[in-house]
Amino acid sequence: MNKASRLAIDVGGTFTDIVELIPETGELRFDKVPTTPEAPTKGVMNAFGVARAPMADIGMFTHGTTLGLNALLTRTGARTAVIGTRGFRDVYLLGRTDRRTNYDITYRKPPALLERYDTFEVTERSRFDGTVHTPFDVGDARRVAEVVAARGYRSVAVAFLHSYANPGHELRMREVLAEVAPEVAVTLSHELSREYREYERTSTAVLDAYVKPIVRRYLHTLEEELASGGFGGRFLMTRSGGGAMTARSAREQPVSLILSGPAGGVIGAAALSKILDRPNLITIDMGGTSLDASLILDSEPVLYQGAEFEQMPINTPSLYIHTIGAGGGSIAWLDEAGALQVGPQSAGAAPGPACYGRGGTAPTFTDAALALGYLGGGTPLGGRLTLDAALADKALQPIATELGMTVRELARGIVRISTTKIMGAVRAITVELGRDPKDFALLSFGGGGGLVAVEVARELGIPTVVVPPGQGAFSAFGMLMADVQHDFARTSVAQLDRLDPSDVEASYAEMEREALAQLAAEGFGEGSVTLSRSLDVRYAGQEHSVTVSFPASAADAAGMVAEVAESFARLHERQYGHTMGDPVEVTTLRLRATGSVDKPALPPVARRESGAPEAEGARAVHLSADRPAAGYALHTRESLLAGDAIEGPAVIAEHTATTVIHAGDALTVGPYGELVISVAPGTVASGLAASAAKELTP
Repeated sequence: MNKASRLAIDVGGTFTDIVELIPETGELRFDKVPTTPEAPTKGVMNAFGVARAPMADIGMFTHGTTLGLNALLTRTGARTAVIGTRGFRDVYLLGRTDRRTNYDITYRKPPALLERYDTFEVTERSRFDGTVHTPFDVGDARRVAEVVAARGYRSVAVAFLHSYANPGHELRMREVLAEVAPEVAVTLSHELSREYREYERTSTAVLDAYVKPIVRRYLHTLEEELASGGFGGRFLMTRSGGGAMTARSAREQPVSLILSGPAGGVIGAAALSKILDRPNLITIDMGGTSLDASLILDSEPVLYQGAEFEQMPINTPSLYIHTIGAGGGSIAWLDEAGALQVGPQSAGAAPGPACYGRGGTAPTFTDAALALGYLGGGTPLGGRLTLDAALADKALQPIATELGMTVRELARGIVRISTTKIMGAVRAITVELGRDPKDFALLSFGGGGGLVAVEVARELGIPTVVVPPGQGAFSAFGMLMADVQHDFARTSVAQLDRLDPSDVEASYAEMEREALAQLAAEGFGEGSVTLSRSLDVRYAGQEHSVTVSFPASAADAAGMVAEVAESFARLHERQYGHTMGDPVEVTTLRLRATGSVDKPALPPVARRESGAPEAEGARAVHLSADRPAAGYALHTRESLLAGDAIEGPAVIAEHTATTVIHAGDALTVGPYGELVISVAPGTVASGLAASAAKELTP
């Protein structure tokens, strides 16, 4: 092996997924190991242990983790203080009023990450144009820093008024904290977001500070373990905005990692969209704990200039990903009315679903899929984990007894409820935003996606399902495709036709100097760097904006204004369904700096010269009380070749996941090993009833 060997590792709630690029052949190897939540780095090192290349021969390691996200979900982050401008102590806790608070009588504000006791103010103030209104009071700052040290805070978010225009006072506050409380991690709001909107910028800083000590400790430990194992290559982390960042940058801005795991799958989906010439895709990534749904439009992921976590704004670019608690480990339970529910609670990796044999007793989606016959004990998951059907039945039995159902009937109900929840997630990113699911193909991946994708597509009228190679570790594949990215922004509110070109150019030049210096420090030379300019544009008096590419080809200021106005009108019509005659204004200048990494080519699979794929057996799939043992032909995906065709009902088992198709569905293997499924029209119920026509023969 040589230094071209590359590894991507995606740590999920239940499994850690691995993709390894073999340099001699271009082969991609997919694998899984259990996640180790009690010792997060252990699972990563175990993943290195199943790679074919020795650690010292791996030239690039790309990593995605839910560590920061889990800390937020469970409220187990660091004890954090926030320091603001005198008179603006309550910016973070007051937040921003929206329609949920005005019209939803059931609305309850999610618990904040800190209390008013944890908020402080310092005498200082800058104006919106960067001029100083009140000088920074060093004595007052030192007093606050002493309180922070005395109370034992582990992290501090500093968010001063208009620091996006003048960061000087925030920088001075960090110096004071370094003198008085050197053990405290410090986040400055302007280093994450150079944009107006004080609450959003403050919220971003608080989220970053809340997870920073945890992420820093994790990355420091992991880097030490990698170094001791001989790893000397480039270490990258995927970021919420769809690119990657160095581990060093991630330690300083961990808020960019909150959606890093799901982002890998979307990056991979965009790359696959171009390879397969399928520009519009709905993606569903069903892992062990959750399901993530997203869109690919014109072979590009949907990018928002901001995101939310439990209604707390994150003012950094982020891929549009809709997450629900519907994974393989989602627990089935009865609510107060005695109705069956599935999730959002998950059995996770420890103990995991009951059928894993690791001490779990709660019934999960995976146990239900095994009880139905979708999964089988004869095909070890990831080549190592053999599922125990008896343990699955034992976990399902108590609820089945309470509902007066058989175990198989309960299992069918659990899968049906999960399917319905997934359909809701797809509708949320399509129908509710004015898009018709029928105009897309459904790209399904993750360990559980292939079990329900065809049923979801049939209900929504989606004609085609695509299952990529290595579906169970596809998010890790996407991480191999991620370039290093940095995003920069400067607030500059002005009417479009009154923009001063020299001021605009000066702002972009400043951001470009900063970007080139940062990428150079990370090892990216001039030939591997791309700088992309854009503008946030809106109608005057409106709140929401549209991001428009900056017209670099415009010959003069008038040409630039005309091109921006035309692009804005087109995108506003597409995003909001209308245009207006109101004046147009620019709010923010943006720059994306990209350091390109070598991307693996998806290797084609051999084509079958003669004959047809032969089933390796059959699985008895429970469809109903009348048809408890319908025969589904069993195929092993690794034995399929390009051009192979399979008629449903069938189960296609592979190393990292399983795909199920029903009667009337038709599957073809594409040139890269992708499974392209033509979905029979109808409903899930009718499709399953038709599947019962083929019964398991003795």
